[in-house]
Amino acid sequence: MEKLIKRVMVSDNAIKIIDQLRERHGELMFHQSGGCCDGSSPMCFPKGELMLNENDVKLGTIHGCDFFMSKDQFEYWKHTQLTVDVTTGRGASFSLEIPLGLRFVIKSRLYTDEEREHLEAVQPAEEV
Repeated sequence: MEKLIKRVMVSDNAIKIIDQLRERHGELMFHQSGGCCDGSSPMCFPKGELMLNENDVKLGTIHGCDFFMSKDQFEYWKHTQLTVDVTTGRGASFSLEIPLGLRFVIKSRLYTDEEREHLEAVQPAEEV
């Protein structure tokens, strides 16, 4: 069986923050929208707090947290592997890490031709 290429990854620094947030808030989820506020930043919520619908897809799981994105945004980013990282500074979002004086950010890179042939499938959010 061939190894599938992940669409979304997570840095070691972000894992530490996810652990802190999970201890405080329980199970978590991430969503990347193309909307207002820090629309280009991934947002972390308690699992189930953000209502998903047919306009969202699940890209994968990072450190035990489902990672979703709007279909429209995915069309722009489907050629890139995303890595969730963290940086200092308060973002303008409702994400759980903001009170810590931190914010999650996305780093991306283009897939190689070979990787594009072996990507993990995305799932419609309503099937998750």
